[in-house]
Amino acid sequence: MMRERVMPWRDAAVGGLGLAAMLAAPAAATAEALLPKDIQATFFDGRSFTATTPSGVSFEMVFDADGTMRRKPVTKDGSKGEGTWTLDADGFCTTWKGHKTSCFKVLPAGPNAWAVMKGPTLKATWSK
Repeated sequence: MMRERVMPWRDAAVGGLGLAAMLAAPAAATAEALLPKDIQATFFDGRSFTATTPSGVSFEMVFDADGTMRRKPVTKDGSKGEGTWTLDADGFCTTWKGHKTSCFKVLPAGPNAWAVMKGPTLKATWSK
């Protein structure tokens, strides 16, 4: 009879990642959204930050103070893009070239991480 080799560090690491993911989603859902002025001060200053979609595609994002924005894929998937941004009463809105305007809220999701939500749906996680 063959015995399975036990690697407690592996199970703890994998379990820890799953636990962190499960805890982050409810935390973002119950966290208070950033005010539009705080979104602008934190992200819309011309400095790059990373946006990662739920499917794992990452982009380098730059939102300039003049209302323009651009993205460049960090992973092999994804495409470059340019567009404009505006603040609204609840967060911000983007209009990528060739697409309709979409509006989002930004919620804290951990140290140096923010959940970008469209209604109840996580669209991206921003990190600095």
